[in-house]
Amino acid sequence: MLTACGSGIQQSPPATVAPPANTIPTSTQPTNPGPAAKPSSPSSAVDAARVAALPRPSHVVVVVEENHAAANILGSSSAPYINHLARIGASFTRSYAITHPSEPNYVALFSGSQHGLTDDSCPHTYSGANLGSQLRAAGKSFRGYAEGLPRAGYPGCSLGEYARKHVPWTDFANLPGSVNQPLSAFGTHFSRLPTLSFVIPNLAHDMHDGTITQGDQWLRRHLSGYVTWARSHNSLLVLTWDEDDTGHGNLIPTIIVGAHVKAGRYGEHVTHYRMLRTVEALERLAPLGHAAGTSPITDIWTS
Repeated sequence: MLTACGSGIQQSPPATVAPPANTIPTSTQPTNPGPAAKPSSPSSAVDAARVAALPRPSHVVVVVEENHAAANILGSSSAPYINHLARIGASFTRSYAITHPSEPNYVALFSGSQHGLTDDSCPHTYSGANLGSQLRAAGKSFRGYAEGLPRAGYPGCSLGEYARKHVPWTDFANLPGSVNQPLSAFGTHFSRLPTLSFVIPNLAHDMHDGTITQGDQWLRRHLSGYVTWARSHNSLLVLTWDEDDTGHGNLIPTIIVGAHVKAGRYGEHVTHYRMLRTVEALERLAPLGHAAGTSPITDIWTS
């Protein structure tokens, strides 16, 4: 498992990379299925109608775990809480990461592009638009919460079990350091959360260095209160993984749970780009990068 993500932080000189044009890769190989496996909407009018019908959540929290295939997690007795979430939410049986190793997947999910990144090196600085900058430009709010971050705005690549390579918002120069917060700032007053948050466990709790059981227990301890609250307060949790263990075609668990979600198993093709597209559509934001070549998920909502 650790081969896929790397156990440490490589150092490389900072790089400034402009975002690519909105071209969509055509490969559908299992280790890098890409967004092209799901066709885009047949017309802009149809797509606009689908987006208009989506709910408008008050809060969305995105949690990313590490290095496990759907086969390792879904149905596993080592992950009772995650399987509870799968039962009460929408669980996607054909959800794929974009590539290996970890870091390019985080950047892709956050910005619609891998920005040429092919490894877990650190630090990097990108200049393009991203989910955080989109939200702020639209008058909405974004913050990322990382376990082990020693202080708000900390720019270092690693400290103890904290790994910046899993915290993509730190790589974008158009986001202030104040959006980068320690997990302790997440709190329990959920109505005070920003419009959209990312929550990133440390290496011991994201299933990278620790076990599935440890990760499952961490999720229950830190997110169960939010999930219970979200279901009756027009809010959502998105739980996904960065990549698989390199042995299952990059097929990963992805679950959406909360208000307006129809519980069930959904067999449609989902990637990190399509999940970004869906979050952007929920917030009525324009799709970024490769997310523009996908359609938002529209069939899991009750209203």
